[in-house]
Amino acid sequence: MLKQWLERADQRSNSLAHGFGNLLVDSFHNLALFAIGGTIVWSAVHAFLMMTGKGAATIDDILLLFIYLELGAMVGIYFKTNHMPVRFLIYVAMTALTRMMISDIQAHHNPEMKILYIPGAILVLALATLVIRYGSAKFPSDKSTNSP
Repeated sequence: MLKQWLERADQRSNSLAHGFGNLLVDSFHNLALFAIGGTIVWSAVHAFLMMTGKGAATIDDILLLFIYLELGAMVGIYFKTNHMPVRFLIYVAMTALTRMMISDIQAHHNPEMKILYIPGAILVLALATLVIRYGSAKFPSDKSTNSP
């Protein structure tokens, strides 16, 4: 009888500890997502105010706003689904490389052969996106393993 009581007490304490641990992890997860989202909004607003202060926006500025948009969408999707959308990270990288290429050409006004490395990297990232999309369509993840 004492053995059964101890086993039930052990199960209850494990259940309580597991529930409390999940609460702490979920709370940190939500707090971190809000902090990241707030930082993205803050940075985007600051960049926008700098553009309006200049009186004009360059293509570099517009691409920066697209990067903020993609990061915000990524945080929103992660907040709703609890899954990191890897494709959005690739989109951010592609936009950042495009921004870097445009600003490099604008600054130096003489594109050299080495500038072709950036479009090559963008092509590799586009192919990686294609592979990820094909893989997720052809081999979808099992929903039962992702549920709590």
